[in-house]
Amino acid sequence: MSGVALAHALNRGLRAALEADPRVLLIGEDIGRLGGVFRVTDGLQKDFGGDRVIDAPLGEAGIVGSAVGLAMAGYRPVCEIQFDGFVFPAANQIITQLAKYRHRSEGRVGLPVVVRIPVGGGIGAIEHHSESPEAYFAHTAGLRVVCPSSAQDAYDLIGLAIRSDDPVIFLEPKRSYWLKGPLQQRPAPAPMDAARIVREGDDVTLVAYGALVPVAVEVAAVCAEEGRSIEVVDLRSLSPIDDDTIAGSVVKTGRLIVAHEASSTAGLGAEIAARVQDELFYSLEAPVVRVTGYDTPYPPSRLEESWLPSVDRILDAVDRVLSY
Repeated sequence: MSGVALAHALNRGLRAALEADPRVLLIGEDIGRLGGVFRVTDGLQKDFGGDRVIDAPLGEAGIVGSAVGLAMAGYRPVCEIQFDGFVFPAANQIITQLAKYRHRSEGRVGLPVVVRIPVGGGIGAIEHHSESPEAYFAHTAGLRVVCPSSAQDAYDLIGLAIRSDDPVIFLEPKRSYWLKGPLQQRPAPAPMDAARIVREGDDVTLVAYGALVPVAVEVAAVCAEEGRSIEVVDLRSLSPIDDDTIAGSVVKTGRLIVAHEASSTAGLGAEIAARVQDELFYSLEAPVVRVTGYDTPYPPSRLEESWLPSVDRILDAVDRVLSY
């Protein structure tokens, strides 16, 4: 199947999970009759009923807190947070309950909860609607954090996340919701914690995730016209990080650029750079370079294109690492 939007792939993945397992429930604000702000859950309440696709009151702490109780009772709830900036009222439930309970119970009780969060900028939204909160959750032991970049990955990862016995923070790049791509129902998708080589190359490794993967591919295409070969790695899993795939690429190229929308300080790029410097110092031909959002609050929509990592900013980083 070709030409499926990422949002529609998520819808199909959620539908497949609801059909396959009666323990799967969806809960969130406006996800039923409205089908969600981005229409990801469109039509699911009509087909599966209000007891399995639940329109919740306005209260993220209650949504995730209810999911914790449901999971302890044997269900597999999938929460939707309307926008990234609205997840913080539920931080207590996510960080002190979801992330800790399996460890606290010595493995006897799991919390198979998925928390879906639309993330990132590029859609001209107002304040608190374009955040990149991934580092908060990747820093929290006990949570898995994933972020698809394509329709196929969205479909595969949402199914894997719902079947996981660990709590999963599922980040959905908003500006990629209507990005279309091929979709197949594969019996054995790539593991949830595996990175993906999107485009092979020999001169520079470029690691990205979510909405910046298509930008990275565009950078690689521009560089190819100039005789420079860029290997693009889609991280997919932000916690745990697939160190082996990144290491294999860096050993081959000797140079690494990490790009993400979140601010630079203490972001995922810093963690990846530290790991590579620690383990592969003698394989590097140049310092690791990060291309990120700036260390400021997310700007007004008229300025966001200057704030977000762009093709030109990443090309400048390519020039820097190849100048050594």
